Amino acid sequence: MRLSAAQLAPLRLPGFRNLFLATLGSSVGTLLAAVALAIDVADRTKHSSHTGLWVAAVLVVEFLPTIAVGLLLGPLLDRLERRALMIAADVLRVGVFVALPFASNASTVVALALVAGLATGFFRPAVYAGVPNLVGEDVLPQANALLQTVENLSWTIGPVVGGLLTAAAGPSAAYGINAASFVVSIVLVVRIPPNLLQSERALSRGHWRDLADGFAAALRSRSMLAVLVAWGVASLGVGAANVSEIFLAKNTFSAGDFGYGLLYGAIGIGLVVGSFASAAVLERLGVAAAYGASLLVMAIGYAATGASPNVWVGAVCCAVMGVGNGAAVASNALLVQRGTFDALRGRALTFVMSATYLAVGIGEGVGGVVLHRVGARWEWGGAGVALTVAALAGWALARSLGGETAADGELLTDTASAVAAN
Repeated sequence: MRLSAAQLAPLRLPGFRNLFLATLGSSVGTLLAAVALAIDVADRTKHSSHTGLWVAAVLVVEFLPTIAVGLLLGPLLDRLERRALMIAADVLRVGVFVALPFASNASTVVALALVAGLATGFFRPAVYAGVPNLVGEDVLPQANALLQTVENLSWTIGPVVGGLLTAAAGPSAAYGINAASFVVSIVLVVRIPPNLLQSERALSRGHWRDLADGFAAALRSRSMLAVLVAWGVASLGVGAANVSEIFLAKNTFSAGDFGYGLLYGAIGIGLVVGSFASAAVLERLGVAAAYGASLLVMAIGYAATGASPNVWVGAVCCAVMGVGNGAAVASNALLVQRGTFDALRGRALTFVMSATYLAVGIGEGVGGVVLHRVGARWEWGGAGVALTVAALAGWALARSLGGETAADGELLTDTASAVAAN
């Protein structure tokens, strides 16, 4: 993939360039270490009858703190200085991965992973809340596309490298590299002036009132509502498909572990392509058509994978689904960023993220319950149906936006007194 001058435009801005490089380094390290964590816990509990539960616990603590931050702690992203919050999160993650090689048992590993997950739950929303302040509105889609591309590229490459590194040198090597990546991230984030990440900071009206303001901002903003409804429905289908993916590969396609890795890798490649192309698609089609189309491509990919005769055809269809997913997530970021004022953006953004993570969890739970009754093919077909509904909802809701921005004044005029300039 060759980047055009327009796609690279945000990187000419020093503040965004530092944030981009910090995100790149920490994303690769985090996903590299995620595999090491799972392997480490599995090895420590291999003689236990609850090995699967321990591994599941590591996976859960990777995203559970993000839900907690969105539902309980979101106002901190608007009340505190975002740069300081990001640096503190990185410092905490350095400490966790320096300590992990010395963990004495699996429960300590899981507890430390939970702390790292909590730090990530603050860092990532702070990044996306700060991006609209670092770049102009005209290059915001390109900035999101670049961040999504490196995150998805990390998602594709990190687990593979992590698995090879852990097999060769043990999990401590992966932990050390991840700690180093966060040190580099700190150095880069420190170079961003605080006022470039945050145009205004909110004055507190009390924590729970602040939290309610964020929820209200998300529910009253038409662009955020489009994401809550469309991506919420989509996440239910995605969750069900996630649970059944390994059974689709190993049982339905009779392709074993290799087949599972092939489907997984194909989705990752599609995600990179979709996020990379998202800015051009948004510019050509507009946000409503681009959002609806990307969700529809996901729907086609899921349904076609479920109907595939073998794992090779299924992998191609998974790549198609990944392309739609990458473009849809970039559209989500743009809709949320444009949906409210900077002083409310952090808590509103984390609320939307939490809600969709919950939807994925619900989808995974329901998918796990019905999997052996309906089979993996039907679950992927059902995901296709859910994504089709999401595509229609996303297109219809985003179509009504017109030129909506936070400055249009539709959002929470009663909170104006709670906002103060730097």
